[in-house]
Amino acid sequence: MLPRVHVIATGGTIASTPDEEGASPSLDGADLLESVPDLSAHADLSVESVSQLPGFDMDFETMAEVAERASEAAESGGDAIVVTHGTDTMAETAYFLDLTCSLSVPVVVTGAQRRLDEPSSDAPANLLTAVRAGTHSRVDEGVFLAFDDELHAGRDVRKTHSHKLSAFSSPNDGPVATVTRDGLRFHREPESESVYLPVEGEDAPVEAPDARVEMVVSAAGVDGAQVERAVEANADGLVIAGTGLGNTTGELGETVRDAIESGVPIVLTSRCGAGSTGAVYGTAGGGKTLQDRGAIPGGDLAPWKARVKLALALDAVSDEDGDGAEKVTDYFVEPVE
Repeated sequence: MLPRVHVIATGGTIASTPDEEGASPSLDGADLLESVPDLSAHADLSVESVSQLPGFDMDFETMAEVAERASEAAESGGDAIVVTHGTDTMAETAYFLDLTCSLSVPVVVTGAQRRLDEPSSDAPANLLTAVRAGTHSRVDEGVFLAFDDELHAGRDVRKTHSHKLSAFSSPNDGPVATVTRDGLRFHREPESESVYLPVEGEDAPVEAPDARVEMVVSAAGVDGAQVERAVEANADGLVIAGTGLGNTTGELGETVRDAIESGVPIVLTSRCGAGSTGAVYGTAGGGKTLQDRGAIPGGDLAPWKARVKLALALDAVSDEDGDGAEKVTDYFVEPVE
């Protein structure tokens, strides 16, 4: 008996077709399944489409809907969930799902760098990889991203190239597995690397976070104007993409201090492609100074993933008693192994 796989389509390059105004998603989930005849040999497939969005237009509302549809499919007896998605924000959606879905079946997100109508499209191979990975006996829960014959943990993966077929990597930990003709070769245990973070409670439906989280990038000569504007616009939280170990210019560091003192939680990350933040440097914008002043270290999370987590964390603590900023910090404390 074949495993049951439910496919949730959201748009992206994998679903796009060209026209005079440029490519845009127009194929639905059923169209995608028809493009890979071999899929039916690996699983009993069902499919639904929840959106026709390019990856660069993905939003929290659609992510939450995907999470709900995945939960429904798992409850109805599905053995795995595959989500097709645009590559630009695919890693963010995978992380959102990993933070909000506590399922007994795996969720595998995939997409394509080349449309189905383009020469050497990677869409069929990636979709097949996702189904094969999701139905492997060792992959029984957690959220993953399947791309270019690799399986990555939802927390760790990043898009690291704009157009190559090998667009995704996990620079700090490497892929969970490599997919070959003969099967999956595992490099580490396939499991969730994220701390489950319910927005409204253990059994409540997943909803899009209401918290407004802004992102500011430090670079040579950057001042604190972006932080000031965010605070004036009533941002609920900020993510700083700092240089190196999570450092900023002195001017930016001073406004970060002021924002923290006004009660705005700020998560400090690194804009580097790999590595973690560290409380090493002093001066107004040094990582040690910023963390001493209350900035929350984001560890090795990419800035855009830290934004997803902060938005969800702010919603999770919004109805709790006590120091909200301290509770948000608790969600960012992850064990180091």
